[in-house]
Amino acid sequence: MADMQRIQKINISQEMKTSFLDYAMSVIVSRALPDVRDGLKPVHRRILYTLYELGMTPDKPYKKSSRVTGNVTAQYHPHGDVAVYDAMVRMAQDFSYRYPLVDGHGNFGSIDGDPPAAMRYTEARMAPITLEMLRDIQKDTIDFGPNYDGQQEEPLVLPARFPNLIVNGASGIAVGMATNIPPHNLREVIDGILMLLDNPEATVEHLMKVIKGPDFPTGGIILGYEGIRKAFRTGRGSIQIRAKTRIEEAGNGKMRIIVEELPYQVNKAKLVEKIAELVRDKKIEGITDLRDESDRNGMRVVIELRRDVNPRVVLNNLYKHTSLQTSFGVNTLALVDGQPRVLNLKEVLHYYILHQVEVIRRRTQFDLNKAEERAHILEGLRIALDHIDEVIALIRASATTAEARTGLMEKFGLSEKQAQAILDMRLHRLTGLEREKIETEYQELQKLIAELRAILADENKIRGVLREEIIEIKETYGDERRTMIKVDEDNIEEEDLIPEDEVSIMMTHRGYIKRMPLSTYRAQRRGGKGITGMGTRDDDFVQHMFVTHSHNHLLFFSNKGKVYRLKAYEIPELGRTAKGTAIINLIQIDQDERIQAIIPVKEFAANQYLFFCTAEGVVKKTALSEFENIRRNGLFAINLREGDELVGVRLTDGEQEVIMGTKGGMSIRFPEMEVREMGRSATGVKGITLAEDDRVIDMDIVIPDKNVMIVTRNGYGKRTPIEEYRVQSRGGKGIKTLSLTEKKGDVIGHKVVSDDEDLMIVTQSGIVIRLNVKDISVMGRYAQGVRLIKLDDDEVSAVAKVQAEDDEEMEAPAAPTEE
Repeated sequence: MADMQRIQKINISQEMKTSFLDYAMSVIVSRALPDVRDGLKPVHRRILYTLYELGMTPDKPYKKSSRVTGNVTAQYHPHGDVAVYDAMVRMAQDFSYRYPLVDGHGNFGSIDGDPPAAMRYTEARMAPITLEMLRDIQKDTIDFGPNYDGQQEEPLVLPARFPNLIVNGASGIAVGMATNIPPHNLREVIDGILMLLDNPEATVEHLMKVIKGPDFPTGGIILGYEGIRKAFRTGRGSIQIRAKTRIEEAGNGKMRIIVEELPYQVNKAKLVEKIAELVRDKKIEGITDLRDESDRNGMRVVIELRRDVNPRVVLNNLYKHTSLQTSFGVNTLALVDGQPRVLNLKEVLHYYILHQVEVIRRRTQFDLNKAEERAHILEGLRIALDHIDEVIALIRASATTAEARTGLMEKFGLSEKQAQAILDMRLHRLTGLEREKIETEYQELQKLIAELRAILADENKIRGVLREEIIEIKETYGDERRTMIKVDEDNIEEEDLIPEDEVSIMMTHRGYIKRMPLSTYRAQRRGGKGITGMGTRDDDFVQHMFVTHSHNHLLFFSNKGKVYRLKAYEIPELGRTAKGTAIINLIQIDQDERIQAIIPVKEFAANQYLFFCTAEGVVKKTALSEFENIRRNGLFAINLREGDELVGVRLTDGEQEVIMGTKGGMSIRFPEMEVREMGRSATGVKGITLAEDDRVIDMDIVIPDKNVMIVTRNGYGKRTPIEEYRVQSRGGKGIKTLSLTEKKGDVIGHKVVSDDEDLMIVTQSGIVIRLNVKDISVMGRYAQGVRLIKLDDDEVSAVAKVQAEDDEEMEAPAAPTEE
């Protein structure tokens, strides 16, 4: 009957709900999530505190790991010792923690996934930086609570004098939530804290100027800022990490890929195994050998390639199919006042600063209490020394210590502690030197007490102390960033799988554009008929043609002075006879707008410029960096006067000489430095004074010892040493470069060329011919030139220069003759 009375009827659904919530909160608060203040989970905090209790500081000998785990499980962590040891091992791995908190001696595992030795074989102690996690813990800086059995007390948080949560990161799976915080560079994070101390209103964008992004212990490369920016702003984001690799020549024309750094948490042995599997299954072609040559000096995985493969294509396929490129899902979830919260970058640093302010306040109060207690004792000693004869007489007359203590308190107005200190004072303290020491100590304590009280009374002074101490930590433990951040790289897309080959870009007057491999054209005899390079309508003709790499940016400059941007590979690749794709389908130009100039750009370097030239002879120089961010609907590149249009744009370093040519056969050469740097919206200055009805048709950069190639509308041309074009001042009329005749036609091309280049000539009907420059005669400025291409009721519409092609099968060119 008694047993029946102890039975309670409950709703099983409600009991399951209550019990599971209790379990879930226990996992969240007491096991899986780190505290925002010290960045530690309970198991890590207990390990570090046990190291502190055992006196296992960096200057002491190592002790067995089993001793540490035994003490942790016996006193603080009522779980398995294997779980404790695994946590301690991770804190000792320099490939897991950016700044390891445990100094391990023995086998603590490897980046290949090798397990650590058993805890009875390994030894450990604190790492030097761990002292900063525990500094001042004895000064009542943090709260303690009872351990699991109530027999002892353990710290509820550590002082953490550096921001461990974001510096070393954290990962953990709770119930219904998880945290995954990447490590960061200590110097950068402390710079961010200093910024917040100086300006509490600083935004995440301001903090990102000093905290560039995660800094992984294994190095690697982060692709782009977008994932970092999102993670810093919201606490959640995905960051793409790529291995650090390089391509080197292996000899005999073969190349090899060297892997030097891996993405964070990638197992090297499994990576090598995965690459071998892909090669075996023929999912990746061109790899002939795979070796892991890593040693104590660093990582080195060697991937040997066949002679006929493009190493960049192989590498990009490896990025796509293996963990040479991975993503890190950031979820900055931490405990704030015991509650799980997703935090952005500023909030993480804000709560850390609040914790440090509290630590410094409590430490200062502790030091103040100690100083006041000592000063109180010294005040009693000073009174005793001033009345030493009376004190001695009173003590000698007292029957007991208690009687003497009471007598001192009553006669001199002393406290019990002061009276006891006098009774405990040794006789040597009566010497003059000792009396002076007491007085000196007392005066110094008064200064310290005043200083400590001033700090406690002023929040700004507390923050000033924090600033000084955290700068000292930065200087002591800070190091250089290991992980590189590459700007504006996205995930592996089609672009990464396209070889960086030379391609020919052709565009017609009516706005049709296409891309073709440069190998489509073979060098021919001078005077040959050429081959069809582009099919055109009867009323259309090829206007632009140039050679670039498939991955380069193409800047399109229109007759209205606007600029647009595409990648070369984004231009559709079509056959020789195809007319191409309408440019209006690729970029957002107006119906009455046409492209006048196109130049390729590999990267937007800070020390490069774009030099503009218009048909009316106006020139302008603008920094290339001003064109890095171009909207889809374009930007204005130059402010054109009415009736003017753009005819030439060149990439320069700002210190070149330029040469301009007109359709009327005039030319001018002047230093680029005569044109000052201007903004995108500027109009420019006069480059050449034109005769009536004359217009500029081309502009190029001067190269010493090279030649100027002139091509006329009727297919005649010549090359002249550039030295025959003397340097003049900007804005002059120039000098004659060709005497025009009806047979030759006006000038259509004006290029600076060298012997190792080919000349590509395009006619209005789309015929293309490729000539070796070295086979065209060198003539003076007044010479009439030779026939370069036979034209049957056709005219030259565009001229381009390309690198000469070494082709054993190409037909030997005939020697040019003067006409």
